[in-house]
Amino acid sequence: FEYSGACAGCGETPYIKLVTQLFGDRMLIANATGCSSIYGGNLPTTPYTVNEQGRGPTWSNSLFEDNAEFGFGFRLTLDKQTEHACELVDSLRDLIGDALADDLLQADQSTEAGIAAQRARVATLKEKLAAVENPTPAIQGLLSIADALVKRSVWIVGGDGWAYDIGYGGLDHVLASGRNVNVLVLDTQVYSNTGGQMSKATPRAAVAKFAAGGKPLPKKDLGMIYMTYGNVYVAQVAMGANDRQTVKAIVEAESYDGPSLVIAYSHCIAHGINMAKGFEQQKLAVDSGAWILYRYDPRRAAQGLNPLQLDSKAPRIPVKDYAYNETRFKMLTQTRPEEAARLLKLMQQDVDTRWRMYQQMASIEW
Repeated sequence: FEYSGACAGCGETPYIKLVTQLFGDRMLIANATGCSSIYGGNLPTTPYTVNEQGRGPTWSNSLFEDNAEFGFGFRLTLDKQTEHACELVDSLRDLIGDALADDLLQADQSTEAGIAAQRARVATLKEKLAAVENPTPAIQGLLSIADALVKRSVWIVGGDGWAYDIGYGGLDHVLASGRNVNVLVLDTQVYSNTGGQMSKATPRAAVAKFAAGGKPLPKKDLGMIYMTYGNVYVAQVAMGANDRQTVKAIVEAESYDGPSLVIAYSHCIAHGINMAKGFEQQKLAVDSGAWILYRYDPRRAAQGLNPLQLDSKAPRIPVKDYAYNETRFKMLTQTRPEEAARLLKLMQQDVDTRWRMYQQMASIEW
């Protein structure tokens, strides 16, 4: 992912670039309508490209309300193609050879080296199939879907307007399915692409369209909702605050054989900040406790460990030091100073309560 047409200093694009650098040669991306679909599919150009081997992400955009289901369809299709390809390999053992057939069917693709080895086997398989002079329908069928034997990485991408609000029902359905899909939520805490309307991700006290007097209620905690399922990998990240934790969370999410959700703090021009200092503002968000870094990995529970790992330290600065760096919070002090003070106090209470809750959850003996 390179050379996008996003706003200068956009907080979303670094996450997309990172994910495509890690898995781009085998990714399928379902992109919800929003900022990421506009700069992601700005035809006739596109920011998505290929590597030296000619491999790159497969990308398509769907609507706000059905993007999760759209990406779920990718997963179901791939799973069925892989299942059918395995059946055909098994039925064509006499042609393929038992050794190659066994290696194809039993391949360990949990690492990049394992995936590369499987690609080489599939190339050998294709050569054998293409050399047959009068191919049967089974041979032709396997030749057409042989690439499905290589592990694919399905990513469902969108903003908070999609994930928290308009597409939430579909997202819930897909994450509850147990299927191996990865969801990346680019959380700008506002409907960025359509002019800065309030979403359920907007924090208390922030000014936005439909919240001109400051949002009166706290931010929806999407991550905590999905931790209650017990079988969903959940992480909250902020690249500007901790880039190593961001990489670790994304790699863990992709390696998890089940549904995963990564919620990424994405600074936005709608916040009213100097976009050149977006990563510094992300760090302030984490230092204040307004944004908590964590990873919830169900695999740890199977090992007798608490699945929740806190990657944040206790809040070190008051939330005011983070919030009043942004116009969306500070403007209320000019128009309604008493209300601004009241909402800021409640916002600090939100931060303190949420931190204690996560700290207690992470300290439970498993």
